[in-house]
Amino acid sequence: MLKVAVVGATGYTGIEIVKLLLGHPRVEIAALAAKVDGPVRLQDEFPQLRGNVDLTVKSLDVAEVASAADFVFLALPHTISMRFAAAFLKAGKKVVDLSADYRFRDVSVFERWYGAEHVDPEGVEEAVYGMPELFRDEIRSARLVGNPGCYPTGTILGIYPALSAGLVSGKRVIVDAKTGVTGAGRKASLPLLFPEVNENFKAYGLVTHKHTPEMEYILSRACGTGVEVEFSPHLLPVNRGILGTVYLDLIRDVSPEEVEEAYLDAYRGEPFVRVYPRGSLPELREAVGNNTCRLGLTLNPRTRRLIVVTAVDNLLKGAAGQAVQNMNIMEGFDEKTGLPA
Repeated sequence: MLKVAVVGATGYTGIEIVKLLLGHPRVEIAALAAKVDGPVRLQDEFPQLRGNVDLTVKSLDVAEVASAADFVFLALPHTISMRFAAAFLKAGKKVVDLSADYRFRDVSVFERWYGAEHVDPEGVEEAVYGMPELFRDEIRSARLVGNPGCYPTGTILGIYPALSAGLVSGKRVIVDAKTGVTGAGRKASLPLLFPEVNENFKAYGLVTHKHTPEMEYILSRACGTGVEVEFSPHLLPVNRGILGTVYLDLIRDVSPEEVEEAYLDAYRGEPFVRVYPRGSLPELREAVGNNTCRLGLTLNPRTRRLIVVTAVDNLLKGAAGQAVQNMNIMEGFDEKTGLPA
């Protein structure tokens, strides 16, 4: 059994990882850590687990966690994980980091958008971007994986096949996406209170959202062409899930059949990407509760655009599920083990 630790276990993403690991036949949860005043029983923090689990969450002690576990998930805020990842690697552990700290090989991009100096540039050089559909071979041999963001997961998977096949331009890519409230994390915040969110719908983070450079950076790197993204995120009055609509300019005349074939070719055999048949589009509720990214394709010959609708669960394929998927690949397990499809 692989002994695993979850650091940041009391956040929405952290507890989702714990739930997945509890049902994983090849894993034993060896340590849980979070920012807590003192040891706390996990089932007291999350009553839905009462009677099913008896685990204790402690304040993070790197040496203690490293002595207990062989594999570590860091479900910590941006700019915090980089303070601890190197210590776990030095102790011989494998790490999946769910913050943005190891998603960019260019440290200057991270520092410009996240407003903090990166304290582990060596880790950045070693880290692999954890999107299996694009970088599976690198993930297999990785010690440190930077798990993708939730918005970028659906967006990158929605754009990659058309861009890599030379069907669309990487310039003037427009992404309009809506997320559930859990995407903002488990914290007290006035804009996230129930009366503020319920029966409401709003845009936020226009021009400044930190997932924008991740979309541009990874797509540019994967497809070998410059990409510019205009990203408009919105907050939905639901708990979880992301529905995105991506607008791509065609660079030549293409048929619906050619577009569909490009996506089917790109994701043939992929266990967690589903390309919908022509005429069908994914809905938010179809993605919630599973680790699958769902894609629907529509051509508009009048405007010469390809429109891609993407749907993911922000806490699963957009975070915890993809993290466990990466762990499975790194450890040589069946990629689907412990994951809801």
